[in-house]
Amino acid sequence: QVQFVESGGGLVQPGGSLRLSCAASGIPVSFYHMGWYRQAPGAQRELVAGITSGGSTNYATSVQGRFTISRDNTKNTLYLQMNSLKSEETAVYYCNAVSGIVVDWGQGTLVTVSS
Repeated sequence: QVQFVESGGGLVQPGGSLRLSCAASGIPVSFYHMGWYRQAPGAQRELVAGITSGGSTNYATSVQGRFTISRDNTKNTLYLQMNSLKSEETAVYYCNAVSGIVVDWGQGTLVTVSS
């Protein structure tokens, strides 16, 4: 069974940092184009960062230069380092495959950016 379990969310002040983790089981994350998504209250889920099987990364314009996606193939885990967080980035963050396979969404991890 393919499953993604996100963790690392929490409450952080504007300008702060968090590192999210996504532990995958059932598939090797290195084989697929993987991504981090977020869904703010009342908004649609959006892709914020992706990493291809070849290791190329891509980011939404709004997070470019502040977020970094990476993976550890030995741990089969995806990461998202988030710096200089803004209040409008309060959302539930999810990881999933961007293409190549359809996997149910996990529970995500809540990031709250607030003073």
